[in-house]
Amino acid sequence: MNLRRSISTLSAVVVLAVALPTTAQDAKVPVQELELDNGLKLLLVERHDNPTVSAGWVARVGSANEPVGVTGIAHLFEHMMFKGSTTVGTTDATAEADLMDELDAIRLLMEGEYSKLRQAKRRGEITGSVYLPENESERLAELRTRMRNVQSKHQALVVKDEFDQIYTEFGASGMNAFTSYDATVYFITVPANKFELWFWMESERLLNPVFREFYSERDVVREERRMRVESDPTAMYEEQFDSMFWGSIPYHHPVIGWPSDVESISRTQAEDFFATFYAPNNLTVAIVGDFAIDEAVKLANTYLGRIPRGAVEPPEMITEEIPQMQERRMHAQADTNPSVQIRWHAVPFVHRDAYALDVLSSVLSGRTGRLYKSLVEDKNIATGEPYASFSAMKYAGSVEIGAQLTEDSDHQDVEAALLAEVEKLKAEPVTDRELQKVKNQSLANSFRRLQSNFFLQLQLLYYDALGNWRYLNESPALIQAVTAEDIMSAANTYFPSIGRNTMWYSRKEGSTGDPDLAALEGQAKAMAKQALAQISSINDPTQLEAMLAQMEAQASQVPEPLKPAFELILKRTQERIMTLQASNDEEE
Repeated sequence: MNLRRSISTLSAVVVLAVALPTTAQDAKVPVQELELDNGLKLLLVERHDNPTVSAGWVARVGSANEPVGVTGIAHLFEHMMFKGSTTVGTTDATAEADLMDELDAIRLLMEGEYSKLRQAKRRGEITGSVYLPENESERLAELRTRMRNVQSKHQALVVKDEFDQIYTEFGASGMNAFTSYDATVYFITVPANKFELWFWMESERLLNPVFREFYSERDVVREERRMRVESDPTAMYEEQFDSMFWGSIPYHHPVIGWPSDVESISRTQAEDFFATFYAPNNLTVAIVGDFAIDEAVKLANTYLGRIPRGAVEPPEMITEEIPQMQERRMHAQADTNPSVQIRWHAVPFVHRDAYALDVLSSVLSGRTGRLYKSLVEDKNIATGEPYASFSAMKYAGSVEIGAQLTEDSDHQDVEAALLAEVEKLKAEPVTDRELQKVKNQSLANSFRRLQSNFFLQLQLLYYDALGNWRYLNESPALIQAVTAEDIMSAANTYFPSIGRNTMWYSRKEGSTGDPDLAALEGQAKAMAKQALAQISSINDPTQLEAMLAQMEAQASQVPEPLKPAFELILKRTQERIMTLQASNDEEE
């Protein structure tokens, strides 16, 4: 599977890292904001220290915008946007369109058969998924054969990966994308002398998209879910924990979608989704690098300006999270090391209390943080690095603390110790020394992130999707302004016992877990877990080598807290390449 058509876990590792709310207080980025007549927003930053341009765009839509029955469509759509256009990716656009219409017609008949199977399942006449081969009716098997025959004809007209090939031929690098709960981001770095090519390529796939190979790509996404979620020892539990945590707000379903929905999304639904959420009035472009502002504006009007504004505005998200009225608990036995994680509801990205919660979580985290000192050094009941993390999304947020148990400790003792540190934050102010240490580290980390055109572009896009790209320049002063009283107030406001959500893992009998993964904590562990699952599913050493080269090129930009996870991913990628190459040598 081409990584450019996946959620791209490895890129998500980097993006989520740069999305942490830290920016250098004195390093204001000179961003020029403009808006085209069709509503498309431009964020432009000139930097002439390198003859390249990092450019990308964000569709302000993610899984939170998906209605019931089509969960996963935002992520599936990310895949489709690399399929090309009427001029890129095909040898005969007219013939191809006729074949895709025929595929849609066959798929509609198949959906009728699946509807019958769903009714049969409700009556208890069949068990398991309606998509299992053993539940397939004779009529459904006949239609599937017809679809395969038409897909074969269609494949003969497809120029595989031409969109990627054009960029590569002209020296571009790092083309990728990712989907989150709130945004879908596309990005690449091009040589400065190919600046106009970027405008033509991106406007072409937005103006004349062709969702070719839709049904086969949908199967790829379904397989991706099997690999990343259903085959992972803890991912299914974490998915259920998320679903338990969120009540009314649509963060309760996974970005990759529920299996039954992914299996049934149609190309017609994808086209409707595109018309609503990929119109220029719902897009933001960020360009950072070696270009002139006047030139960028001219090219933007010429190419991106020709895309018509959407006929209807994307619907506003009006569903709010209902207050949690009781404590919720979940226990899972899995092939992993025992651990405890406790989560509370918090505030969205643009909320004024977000800064205090960010500083609060930093006070608890790290090897000099309170959780490590208490649970590891003093009580010796946790191993690795206990963590606290504040996750601010567009419409809501959460705060989580957690720790991995030592072999002879009890989860109840670890849970009590974690909560005791929370109670201290409620009762007494943090010290001036703790507060200043966290603020200094925040400024140092954010300054480093501003040095890379690539990361700066991603921050602009992601922050804009969450509601305020100016956070890049405004947050340093606001973080510095957080007081000990602000932290105490936040702790008392956002850590209620009635709103607590707790999950603890016990080791499945006979399991030893992955010691390298076990050494990681929190967000780093979650990222590494997803990345390692993805790496293990790839059987093409050439593809892994390309991925490894991209990671190595970005290694110096990885924030310090995520370096252990990043190094583990690099190590496992290298090992996977060696294993595959040795296997290929034996076959030869």
